[in-house]
Amino acid sequence: MNRYPLWKYLIVLAALVIGVLYSVPNLYGESPAVQIAGAKTSVKVDHETLLRAEQVLEQNSIQPTAGTFEMNGPVGAVRLRFDSTDTQLAAKDLLEKALNPDPANPDYTVALNLMSATPAWLTALGANPMYLGLDLRGGVHFLLQVDMQGALVSRYDSVASETRSTLRDSKIKFDDVERAGQSVRASFVAEAERDAAVDLLRRSMPEMQFVTAHSGDQWQLTGTLTPSAITQVQDNALKQNIQTLHNRINELGVAEPIIQQQGADRIVVQLPGVQDVAKAKEILGRTATLEIHMVDESPAAQAALSSGRVPFGLVRYNDRDGRPLLLRRQVILTGENLQDAQPGRDQQTQQPTVNLTLDAKGSRIFRDVTRDNIGRRMAIVLFENNQGEVVTAPVIRSEIPGGHVQISGSMTAQEAADVSLLLRAGSLAAPMQIIEERTIGPSLGAANIKQGFDSTLWGFTAIAIFIIAYYHLFGVFSTLGLSFNVLLLLAVLSMLQATLTLPGIAAIALTLGMAIDANVLINERIREELRAGLPPQQAIHLGFDRAWATIFDSNLTSLIVGIALLAFGTGPVRGFAVVHCIGILTSMFSSVVGVRALANLWYGRKRKLKTISIGQVWKPRQD
Repeated sequence: MNRYPLWKYLIVLAALVIGVLYSVPNLYGESPAVQIAGAKTSVKVDHETLLRAEQVLEQNSIQPTAGTFEMNGPVGAVRLRFDSTDTQLAAKDLLEKALNPDPANPDYTVALNLMSATPAWLTALGANPMYLGLDLRGGVHFLLQVDMQGALVSRYDSVASETRSTLRDSKIKFDDVERAGQSVRASFVAEAERDAAVDLLRRSMPEMQFVTAHSGDQWQLTGTLTPSAITQVQDNALKQNIQTLHNRINELGVAEPIIQQQGADRIVVQLPGVQDVAKAKEILGRTATLEIHMVDESPAAQAALSSGRVPFGLVRYNDRDGRPLLLRRQVILTGENLQDAQPGRDQQTQQPTVNLTLDAKGSRIFRDVTRDNIGRRMAIVLFENNQGEVVTAPVIRSEIPGGHVQISGSMTAQEAADVSLLLRAGSLAAPMQIIEERTIGPSLGAANIKQGFDSTLWGFTAIAIFIIAYYHLFGVFSTLGLSFNVLLLLAVLSMLQATLTLPGIAAIALTLGMAIDANVLINERIREELRAGLPPQQAIHLGFDRAWATIFDSNLTSLIVGIALLAFGTGPVRGFAVVHCIGILTSMFSSVVGVRALANLWYGRKRKLKTISIGQVWKPRQD
């Protein structure tokens, strides 16, 4: 009656082993480390960078305890672990001087970091510690203000280019089309031309609203974005900036960064475990923007370049090999018009290529530019730290319709992949600035962990003392089941690589209370069966079976609330809900299956069982 088949005991044993293996990594803590990442998207970090860093440290008698090369998404990073923070700081200074001979223009980001101290054999099994939130691990909190006016200016520049292309395609004569502040202004020599332009542009640009004016011999047309279009531009700028921040923060190797929108024009960035705040600010401040310009290779421009002058209307940039180029100031396209960039090969020559995909508006503009500039060079410029660099400057061979652009030239397959990554991840829709900064030190995080751990431990101890005193041996079973529940909960959170915060610790404490409630129901049900005169073996069997329905109902209602918090909550509320929902599931398994396995092992093989240790069984009074 009270004997589990072997396979059930094996399931409980397997759950126990998994619980131990995957919860143990949380006990090892973290080691101070130094991380090396590329400060420019054109700078690669690979195994050679690791060897170079180790050689620099060896020459200065500093020995890291471990060194690894890892890929953070598409970006590589080198991490070196040390035995103390003093060694960590000394290594950072040495590596920064060796890898960045020009501090004003660094090639590498050398940042302080923390790495898990989990043994390699556990890591090889996929057993990693939980991530800790900002309140437990320490780190930095930034509030970024997005320059929405800058996003609108960029949008109006694109509208001005599109307006020129549309009027040319329709053979409508105009004097000039330019951006004038937060608007686009077009001038015409005749009223008929202006009126024709109004009808055409209203049909082709429904997001714009146009007004007409007459000044002297000029017939003018001024267009502005509609309120809904302005809102759309701002929303797109926020989304694109958030995605770009995700790409850049990978360079810091932050586990589970929080990057989310706050209000209409702000972004919250939380970086747990970041020790080097200056480097974090540098990474956030140097997100790149992308622009496409035409190269001026006229004799006059080349003569001016040779003499070191920059003529009016041109700007000088260097390419990736350091060669100077003169570009026209007019921006043809920005990163806003780029949908994708992937490496590939030319079908005829099999040379490596970079394949770009533009949006609808970018396709029209690019078609017109390539049609009018065959044989000339077009430069793709990436801006980082307010410094522009020409990524590539191919020659336009023919008109390119359809928005599918293939860039080829003297590049290797790896260079094509690097350029694709650079173009795909480097675009920022609008400038940003840090308006709020808060730093939580590791000591404060450690204090929060200690307080949370102590409160949970004392709660567990109080529950254990009471339950053992009241239910005797079955109280011991319940306490062991409660320990099993905590072990499973920590293991599942570690396997899911969840982020633990202070609200999560509160959810663990709540789970203890709910889990012991199930054991109280079981124990009291066994007592009721004993009071009814049933033999102990039957009382144990019916106690577990009849308590199951009540346990399931009570936990199901709590699970529904937890799922609602998970679906509609954000931030700390969501963190609480994750731990709460997982804790409910593990508590049901440990209370019903785990505790019953203990009871079956202890009492199941005793054929002539007369009494069980479950505390005082009060007999009902006989009146």
